[in-house]
Amino acid sequence: MGEIYNALLRTALSKGRLAGIAVVSALAMLLGLAVGLDDNAFQDVRLAGYSLITGIGLSLLAPITALVFGSAVLGDPAEEGTLVYLWMRPIPRWHIATAAMGVVLTVTIPLAVIPIGISAMLTGGGRALSLGSILASFLAVSAYGALFIGFGLLVRRALVWGLIYVLLWEGIVASVGAGPARLSVRLYTQSLLAEIANVPRPEASVDVWPAVITLVGIALAGMGLALWRLRTQDIV
Repeated sequence: MGEIYNALLRTALSKGRLAGIAVVSALAMLLGLAVGLDDNAFQDVRLAGYSLITGIGLSLLAPITALVFGSAVLGDPAEEGTLVYLWMRPIPRWHIATAAMGVVLTVTIPLAVIPIGISAMLTGGGRALSLGSILASFLAVSAYGALFIGFGLLVRRALVWGLIYVLLWEGIVASVGAGPARLSVRLYTQSLLAEIANVPRPEASVDVWPAVITLVGIALAGMGLALWRLRTQDIV
């Protein structure tokens, strides 16, 4: 599995992807610092920190980072026709899916989870906000990452379709009502963070354990989709 992991890691990484995500990561931390230094801008620093983390971290940095690398780790080799060399090797398909998830976590933790945690800490919103931000962002990149790994094998141009989901569905449609909101990953990550940070929860929010269970379930479903595609589709 180590050889598969190394091969997929080299495939997914590129200077352009790393540079683009690093810019957003740096922006999130700078905004966190700005909130922490501006004592007169907000009466409740914790609520301001929560708004920043949900607005930049959980709504943009975490899903976009997971999308960029999750859709590429198996999707790019599949579209380029190079996945066949890995697929034809006599190895269990779950090794490939697990290695792909390992690659996504290897990249998203330093590029998204850690910067989100640092941003929360810099706001001065307290330990609960920082720990909640780390947990929520980790579950976010796990759920999004696994989902987009499977999606990358299911459709071509998965990055485009993933952007439509993240920006259009979660950003606009899911804000219309409780029904669409429950079909968005963002609802569960924001609910989890709000509960841990002890700030007012968003509309249609859920409790901590239902949020955690749902996010883990989405991650497992994404991995299951990737495994099913690896076992059933024709790789050419």
